[in-house]
Amino acid sequence: MAAPVVPRPAATLVLLRDAHAHCEVLLLRRADRATFAGGAYVFPGGAVDAADHDPALAGLCRGLDDAHASRALGVPDGGLAYWIAAARECFEEAGLLLAYDAAGAPLTIERERSAELAAARRAMVGGRLPFVELLRSARLTLATDRIAYLDRWITQAGRPRRFDTRFFVARAPERQVAEHDGAELMHHEWLAPAIALERGRRGELDLLYPTIKTLETLARFRTVDEILAHARSERPLPPMAPRRAASREGPRVLFPGDFAYAEVGKLDPAGAGVASCEIVPGVPVRLSERVVRVTAANPGMMTGPGTNTYLIGDASTGVAVIDPGPPIEAHVDAVIAAAPGPIRMILCTHTHVDHSPAAALLRLRTGATTLGMLARHPERQDATFHPDRTLGHGERVAAGGATLRVIHTPGHASNQLCYLLEEERLLFTGDHVMQGSTVIINPPDGDMAEYIASLEALFAEDIAYLAPGHGFLMGSPHEMIERVIIHRRDRENKVLARLRAAGTATLEALVPAVYDDVPPQRHGIATRSLLAHLVKLEREGRARSADGRWAALA
Repeated sequence: MAAPVVPRPAATLVLLRDAHAHCEVLLLRRADRATFAGGAYVFPGGAVDAADHDPALAGLCRGLDDAHASRALGVPDGGLAYWIAAARECFEEAGLLLAYDAAGAPLTIERERSAELAAARRAMVGGRLPFVELLRSARLTLATDRIAYLDRWITQAGRPRRFDTRFFVARAPERQVAEHDGAELMHHEWLAPAIALERGRRGELDLLYPTIKTLETLARFRTVDEILAHARSERPLPPMAPRRAASREGPRVLFPGDFAYAEVGKLDPAGAGVASCEIVPGVPVRLSERVVRVTAANPGMMTGPGTNTYLIGDASTGVAVIDPGPPIEAHVDAVIAAAPGPIRMILCTHTHVDHSPAAALLRLRTGATTLGMLARHPERQDATFHPDRTLGHGERVAAGGATLRVIHTPGHASNQLCYLLEEERLLFTGDHVMQGSTVIINPPDGDMAEYIASLEALFAEDIAYLAPGHGFLMGSPHEMIERVIIHRRDRENKVLARLRAAGTATLEALVPAVYDDVPPQRHGIATRSLLAHLVKLEREGRARSADGRWAALA
């Protein structure tokens, strides 16, 4: 097997200028014969060269040193080289040089100087003149203080040429004229981002996906100053690393934020495009040497693509089943067919009717032992579930040749259990953490204070992936958990704000105000979580209820 291609560091500079009612961006058309992205319209950019790390160049940068640049990019050192590469490539490819002259003023290229810089540019492209020598001889310093870091794109695995590209933005230098190099770049245009996108949709411009997404970001803003302010703002900057995946309609490309993204990366690290980005009921998916997932055919608003049943083990160890799912005979058949060995144990995360009822059917057909916990309140629970063995927090269960540690995480349900497969750092979450939506907290069995506390307790656990009751494997588990907590805290603050504004309000009156970001058809369900928030606030002495009306106390 060929060694995986390591992405090469690269930098791209998105040049902007203000027009009449919008800003414009410079796009260059690559030559058709180019080995990479031939014929595509791109921003100026290219690989970070060894010379870009020259300490002498670092001394010719205005307003930015390597320590600050590296911190901004999240690298231990060498970050300034990306800014230098972006400025160098922009000059080589577009003829625009972001620099200050000897007097410290932004560089303008007057007629008498244009021939001199054009000759220097040709010498640089031909490898006869180092960038540092050009700057020294012309007594220039690079305007790195005018270049802002925007984004990061990594070419997907499996491609023969891969780049780890940092995207930067800058206002185009005034009194300089863009000129494509005529070799690698054959044409250039200044276009409003929205117009460039529309021409791309019509097939008039060949745009790469990173270019499209960058243009979509730029199109949200009206002026260059607004774009620069956005680029310099504090915000999450995860790398945009596409991944190839399979689907019933053919190959797909996934990006961070797509539900299947983490799972596809885990199952297909080489990027061959063989991992599926779809969940198909009844079709087993091998998640690791130990773990197989089979999804029930019960999709819906509350269940997503369906309830996941997980099988752990093999023929030699026997198989443990987590969450057998709803009482659908075809699903039980699929679970038994997918089991790589005899099913000896059935564990339930909780007893809601989409997770545990099939335990009785599966036990009847396999003789397996059932394990789990009963809820404190019987309402809306699976009355058929009676565990042969009740599990407790911290207990370790030998299952399928591995170890499952029981973590009691009440909140969504009083008997909600997570199971940590210690050998793989894989946490089976049931409905404690879901993909794509937050779970309903439905009193009296659901408890918002317990739910948040249970989420916070998971920060102490060493977890690599979350295996939810609905959806795909989820990466960055602690980040995912933190997002859920932040969402719940924000919702709670919104509840208090609406109560203070209203003075007093009924539960029904609060729902459309507190959940104005939720479709009205879901407000009936949202009412239950709203009640859970209010009960929590009342226990904490921050709200009170009387005669069906609620009021804030703090």
